[in-house]
Amino acid sequence: MPVKKLVILGDSITDCGRARPVGEGLPGALGNGYVNLFDAMAQVDHPAWKLRVVNMGTDGETSRDLLARWDTDCDALEPDIVAVLIGINDVWRQFDSPYRTEIHVLPDEYAANLREMVRRTVPARKLLFVSPFYFEPNEKDPMRAQMDVYRALMRTVAAENDIPFVDLQDAFAELLQHFYPGCITWDRVHPSAPAQLIIARQIMAAVESLLA
Repeated sequence: MPVKKLVILGDSITDCGRARPVGEGLPGALGNGYVNLFDAMAQVDHPAWKLRVVNMGTDGETSRDLLARWDTDCDALEPDIVAVLIGINDVWRQFDSPYRTEIHVLPDEYAANLREMVRRTVPARKLLFVSPFYFEPNEKDPMRAQMDVYRALMRTVAAENDIPFVDLQDAFAELLQHFYPGCITWDRVHPSAPAQLIIARQIMAAVESLLA
């Protein structure tokens, strides 16, 4: 099997201190989060895939920012598979910077940005979407409720285009039944090691379906 390149795009959840300008190479280049865990799992559990993993996450990124960098952070790297975990900052900026409306990415724009990512990727490359999430079990919490709106939009765009959709909020549900959110994350957004492992496992299952 020839070498395949997987480029993973996202915000600080993906970034996790990855190397610049391209997150690939010697130990530490993939960062200290789920991308590094995913790469280790792929090498140990699926060595025949010959999967070359590149981390292009960027702290603070919204779907608007990601789309603006698509040429350099995705297309220029010529990936075979693209994984996108985006949307948390699209929601968060509405809550932590409520008066800076110019940086808000509202639902209609978010959905349009996702559709543009699909247009620019499929069918030349395989694409999978990974949902935004919030470590809050109370679905009536305002930020959790808004995150669920964006998660549903990503699910819809994925279904429209028949691409894999990884629902991280659902994947974290069992963990939240056993642990207070503060045990999993310090700010209900940035995951601890156990939650990072869940992300890696969920993406692994999606990539496996694409390579089957």
